Amino acid sequence: MTERYDIVVIGGGIHGVGVAQAAACAGHSILLLEKTGLAAGTSSRSSKLIHGGLRYLEGLDFALVRESLRERAILRRIAPDLVQLQPFHIPVYSGTSRRPLTIRAGLSLYALLGGLHETNRFRKLKRREWDQLDGLTTAGLQAVYRYYDAQTNDAELTRAIMRSAIALGAVLDCPAEFTAAHVGPDGCEIRYRHADTDKSCRAGVLVNAAGPWVNHIADRIDPQPPRLQVDLVQGAHLVMQGGLNHGCYYLEVPADRRGVFLLPWGEHSLLGTTENLFTGEPEDVRVLDSEVDYLLAAMAHYFPHRRRVIVDRFAGLRVLPAAESAVFRRSREIRLAVNNPHQPRVVSIYGGKLTGYRLTALKILRQLQRTLPARTPVADTASLKISG
Repeated sequence: MTERYDIVVIGGGIHGVGVAQAAACAGHSILLLEKTGLAAGTSSRSSKLIHGGLRYLEGLDFALVRESLRERAILRRIAPDLVQLQPFHIPVYSGTSRRPLTIRAGLSLYALLGGLHETNRFRKLKRREWDQLDGLTTAGLQAVYRYYDAQTNDAELTRAIMRSAIALGAVLDCPAEFTAAHVGPDGCEIRYRHADTDKSCRAGVLVNAAGPWVNHIADRIDPQPPRLQVDLVQGAHLVMQGGLNHGCYYLEVPADRRGVFLLPWGEHSLLGTTENLFTGEPEDVRVLDSEVDYLLAAMAHYFPHRRRVIVDRFAGLRVLPAAESAVFRRSREIRLAVNNPHQPRVVSIYGGKLTGYRLTALKILRQLQRTLPARTPVADTASLKISG
């Protein structure tokens, strides 16, 4: 007998598991297919931040920042052992392009969009505090601002959300490779391969949450659903020997004025990230020598006396809208492509942020209301506790 589900999700990254959890909370039957392992792709190769997106204010993305700050507060409440607040420092030097007045204005707006909660406040550090900042150079230093954002273990957060979904009845099949789907007026016939065995099931709706593989998956669906034109953008990170004792650092790279982070990561520190257009197969993404040089040069500029020993490196791929504009300036808003706006059977997820996974899932369920059967909700993702 062919198994039938309300929803089948393809992809075990943060957005896939988010949809699985939200759908299970709404009372739907759901199967998630993951080819390799939960968080095997970009969802374990991010900057590990749950943040409002301070730099998005430069692009006037006020709604995205407000939404992200609200989600940060929810995640800190429901997953306190996985999402923890950290102090962030923005140093301003004589050669820094963003002057103190600009930084103050941005942080004031950030606090305002966050509701002026205590965790959204900032302050300017006194000069006597500068020597406590993990070896940050004080040559030419004019001001240091401290604000707060949150940090997580992205892979563990992804796995914890899937455990929550399973506890509510969702089914995980992993490793299982999606091979094809036929979409008809009454639902989707889905084929996949598990343990060298071809299997099939039926679903009312198919959610393509394959991240950088999203269009690869769309190619296997008949008839082919709408596709968005996107660029894959590589972001490299270096795990550096030696920890940080006083929080995180948001640094302007002198060469191109981009921002990079130096963050505590266990007994070590995490340095990233880059933004380079990627061509090729997503599974082949690797940290480039030029990215190593770029990041190490930024670290040497701001922390000249810290050892620069790399203990690990990784690169992930962002999915951004195709455009001629600089990658740094492109919107991080989620985009959804549906095969039929009146009765969607296929939804493909393009882009998105780790911080916004929960809202993305809710947007998808709203999009599918006309297609999915009525069910009785059993939980709410805004209050359901997630444990690491």
